[in-house]
Amino acid sequence: MKKRLFATGLTGFVGRHIQSRLSNPDSKWDLLPAASTYDLSDPSSLESLWPELPDAVIHLAGQTFIPEAFRNPARTFQVNLQGTLNLLQALKSRGFSGTFIYVSSGDVYGQVSENALPIDEHQPPSPRNPYAVSKLSTEFLCLQWGMTEKWPVMVARSFNHIGTGQKESFVIASAARQITRIKQALQAPILEVGDIDVTRDFLDVSDVVAAYLALLEKGSPGQIYNVCSGKEHSIRELIEQLADLAQIEMKLYQDPTLLRPTEQRRVCGNYTKLQQATGWTPEVTTKQSLQAILADWDTRVLQE
Repeated sequence: MKKRLFATGLTGFVGRHIQSRLSNPDSKWDLLPAASTYDLSDPSSLESLWPELPDAVIHLAGQTFIPEAFRNPARTFQVNLQGTLNLLQALKSRGFSGTFIYVSSGDVYGQVSENALPIDEHQPPSPRNPYAVSKLSTEFLCLQWGMTEKWPVMVARSFNHIGTGQKESFVIASAARQITRIKQALQAPILEVGDIDVTRDFLDVSDVVAAYLALLEKGSPGQIYNVCSGKEHSIRELIEQLADLAQIEMKLYQDPTLLRPTEQRRVCGNYTKLQQATGWTPEVTTKQSLQAILADWDTRVLQE
């Protein structure tokens, strides 16, 4: 018999991929639909959300865009921290006692010296923007809730995701969209970019989803797990790969408005703890991911 899973944020980037994965007849999980529309910042909208009690919850929903967190930190905390508290209280009042995975961010580590790379879970967090502070605060809330309520609670610190369906406000999606427009002669062969000589740890969204499902099955309560590729790529390198795959030539223009304060120059995560607990390893290569992203934008650009 399949177990029941409820996930917040199903209309988002990762949420849509979870829906797709769990629509497979071989899935061990049935995805519970919300009984009504809801807003995590409105506790009253959560009161009758679960006609059936879920066996597990993956909490994906949140304000994830760092520039928006700088523009409106209060709203970011309202959604990420207060919204999670509202969710936990609603689940408690319904009698939930199952597995709860809070999806956090590798951004909570903040400034990390190069000799501390790759980053593992022993690295002390040092958040450097309001978004990361909100995520770290919510980690503590969820872990405390697990201890107090005796729920199996885990935190997934996910590093950068890439994949099909991502919003163009994220760097690789933005580059892929622009490259597709150049290829389709809808844009001059000039790519607007921010600081592309930083490195990041990019993981395909399908591997991210697989990691969350692996944690549901085999993760240890009260633990924090990095979800990452274990590799670092410069953004410039990935943009050049996209251009090569699309077979176009272009020039790069650095837009000052796309530069972020308190930028970490290099990021690379360590997923050993996750692998040892669950057996999970990344399966999608960077090239496979970039090819899929370009194919996705071929369709999306035509629909714009």
